[in-house]
Amino acid sequence: MSQHNSWWIYLIRTSRHALYCGITTNVERRFAEHQSGRGAKALRGKAPLKLVWSQPVASRQEALRFEARIKKLPKVKKEQIVAENLLLSQVFPFHS
Repeated sequence: MSQHNSWWIYLIRTSRHALYCGITTNVERRFAEHQSGRGAKALRGKAPLKLVWSQPVASRQEALRFEARIKKLPKVKKEQIVAENLLLSQVFPFHS
């Protein structure tokens, strides 16, 4: 499965078990940036980091919309997404 030429949404777990949600066009590159400290400030100093979930989306607009929705979810629901490797359609069955 290629991770290029489309948008992805992903969750990264920090050393304190927090989950960080982000979007990218290349999950591997973006995760490497986070690990090296060149990614989001929110993840700096929180290593080791672990990429725990990712899913492709149709467009940047859709990625931004899902990112905002996931960030509003309670931690227990985010943990369920990771534990059950849920698809976005399972998390938000009536999304538009």
